[in-house]
Amino acid sequence: MQLENFKIFTDLVETKSFSKAAKLNGITQSAVSQQARSMERQFKTLMIDRSQKQFQLTQEGKRIYEAAQVILREYEKLCSELQEMKKVISGTIRISTIYSIGLHELPPFIKRFLTDFPAVNVRVEYRRSNLVYEDILHSSVDFGLVAFPTKMRQIDIIPFREDRLVLITHPHHPLAKESEVDVKALAGQKYIGFDPDIPTRKAVDHVFRENRIELEPVMEFDNIETVKRAVEIDAGIAIVPHNTVKQEVTNKGLAAVPIKGKGFTRPLAILHRKGRILTPAMRKFIETLTGKPEKEKKKEKEAKA
Repeated sequence: MQLENFKIFTDLVETKSFSKAAKLNGITQSAVSQQARSMERQFKTLMIDRSQKQFQLTQEGKRIYEAAQVILREYEKLCSELQEMKKVISGTIRISTIYSIGLHELPPFIKRFLTDFPAVNVRVEYRRSNLVYEDILHSSVDFGLVAFPTKMRQIDIIPFREDRLVLITHPHHPLAKESEVDVKALAGQKYIGFDPDIPTRKAVDHVFRENRIELEPVMEFDNIETVKRAVEIDAGIAIVPHNTVKQEVTNKGLAAVPIKGKGFTRPLAILHRKGRILTPAMRKFIETLTGKPEKEKKKEKEAKA
């Protein structure tokens, strides 16, 4: 039996889906099913309770899953230790990130990282926030990058940086002339928002409720680029991360105005699966993003606990 069998089986258990496990491993759905049956023949026991409509393991299957996790962790640990012994910084780092971070925050860090460690390959996928968490939980990526991180038992959160939320308008909009605007002045304006399930939208809605402002969006979008395009044609105003509009403001396609009051900062964070063995390349990537060695961050986390 090969490690690949255990990897496919753990992916199947964690996603509870033959199709998702197939996608994670670059094989067909039938191949996942065949691998599972092959393991059952090897161990001479049923691992999956096929009498149930939903995916469910037998008691033996649960025990095999627990053992598979240990085996895979030990293998990852061994590979990491061998790389450290050879002082090798190489491999592939897979990142799942929301559009605003991936397009506007991450590029200079990746450029610096690849300059320092050219033997490492970095792959970036752009996802909605909820899917970033899913990618981490299913171990389909090494790191996730999100705004307003949500605490989860299976995920470690490393603070990355904070961005400022600003009001953006068409350059000829009356509010564009202001050096600063009070949030209450937005009442009655045509407002363009992110989709309701996006964390930045939830945070802005919370500020509106605290200030007793009723502002129903005239448009809603799931990504920063479409929001900006709508504001550029004067379809309304929007509240977005400052770093995402610097180029448009410089080119005078948009105006950005600071907003008075609390709640207009956006914390960004790095996510990884709790208990995951970090390779030397992964640790160096975290250091590049945070400017701190992994050991130093662990001490800070323990001090706050």
